[in-house]
Parts: sequence; C-alpha cells; structure tokens
Amino acid sequence: MADIDTSPIGLLAGKVLFVTGASRGIGEAAARLFAREGAAVVLAARTTAALDRIVTEIRADAGIADAVTMDLADRAAIRAAIDRVEKLHGRLDGAFNNGAVAQRPGPLDATTDEDIDEQFAVNFRAQWTAMTAEATLMRRGAGGAIVNNSSIGSRRANRFLPAYGAMKRALNSITETAAVTWAAAGIRVNGITPGGTATQMMAEWDAATPGIIAAITASAPLGRMAQPREVAEVAAWLLSDRASMVSGAIVPVDGGAGA
Repeated sequence: MADIDTSPIGLLAGKVLFVTGASRGIGEAAARLFAREGAAVVLAARTTAALDRIVTEIRADAGIADAVTMDLADRAAIRAAIDRVEKLHGRLDGAFNNGAVAQRPGPLDATTDEDIDEQFAVNFRAQWTAMTAEATLMRRGAGGAIVNNSSIGSRRANRFLPAYGAMKRALNSITETAAVTWAAAGIRVNGITPGGTATQMMAEWDAATPGIIAAITASAPLGRMAQPREVAEVAAWLLSDRASMVSGAIVPVDGGAGA
C-alpha cells in the first residue's frame, strides 16, 4: 500500500459519536480515527480492559473518549449504553454500529440452530435495537447519521458463512428502510460492506479454514487486504457533514472484489 497523507482535517469536529465493537479491529481503528478528527467518542464492547486501554491512549493524544461495557446479545445493555451517551454528552450526532460475531465456518447444511440463533441475536437484532435507540436520542436533537458495518458476504452467496451472510444481507435491508423512515427527522443511515480486512476475526477464520486469507487476497483486484483504518475512513466520511446528501447507500469497501 502506497503511503498516503492521513493527517487529521477536523472532519468530525464537535460531534458526539458512538462506536460498537470498539475494542479491536475496525471498531478500534474507527474510535481512534474519529477522535483524531475531532469527535467525542463513546466506545462500547464486551472487553472492559481493552476499552480502558484505548480510551487512555486516546485521551493521552488529547482526544475525548469514554467507554461503556456492552454485550450486543443483551438488548437492555444496548439501550443502557445509549443512555450513558446521553448522560455524558446530552446528545448523539452519529453512530458506527460495527460490532458483530463471527460464525463457525461451514456449509449451509452443517450450520446449527445455535449458530443461526447467535447470528440473528448479534448480527441482526442487536443492530436493529441499537439503531432504534440511537435514532430516538438523535431525534431529541438536530438529527444525525448512522453507519452500519455489513460485509461483502452480504452481497453474494456465502457458502463458508451462510448464516453470517444472511444476517448481514438482512442488515442491508433495514439500513435502507431506516434511511427512508428517519429522513424527515434529519437522520441519515448508510451501510458499508468491507471485503477482506486484516483483523483478528479474519485471522481466526483463516485458522479454522487454512488458506482463506490467501484466497481472499488473490481475489481482490487491488491485490491485498484492507487495513482496519481504511474501512474506518469510509465510515468517518459517511458520518461527516461532507456526506450530507448520502443516505440509504450500501458502500463497498473491498478493493474492487465485489465488482
């Protein structure tokens, strides 16, 4: 990857942003980027120690950050996290619903009921719950923007991760519906569909299915996996006022792999 200028430009200055799955991978990269771009960020994930470390490092870099421990499988915890945002800042300007759970790789007919239930609870229902709670708080202010992190696997047959792909495709659908539903309230809703990204989740998939990273890399026209920051950059733009006329979009971030 060629060196590019990633100097902050104040893209998100003055905004209050909420990030789920913020303890690692794309979510961690997003929280750090949003703070560098001037936002006050509230990080949410299950791993308290990791969140505390990231918050400490953001604050040491003169950023504004707080953390809330939250399990996406717990709908009450999701709503409580949004209540925490309101107590901290009195409003919410944007949310990056990034948190997800991986599926054990396997074909459709080997996917268990437990796999399907977990995928539904975390990768679909939790996102619905988060969006509605976020929109409720945004409507008390001047509106806002929501970005849902989907997957390239939502755009085509996903024979290795069938339940994951199905729930991410459903997430695309409610993203578009939310964009239409909440437009009058000044709330923009978009999704992104990353391709292969160098995260711990991807490393775990490669461990379970050796060679998957090599295959994904070979299928990408740009010839490499994305870095988490590159995906976070697209979310940052969609959450910013620069994307003021973009809503209901499902944006590929896959190096051309889905073309």
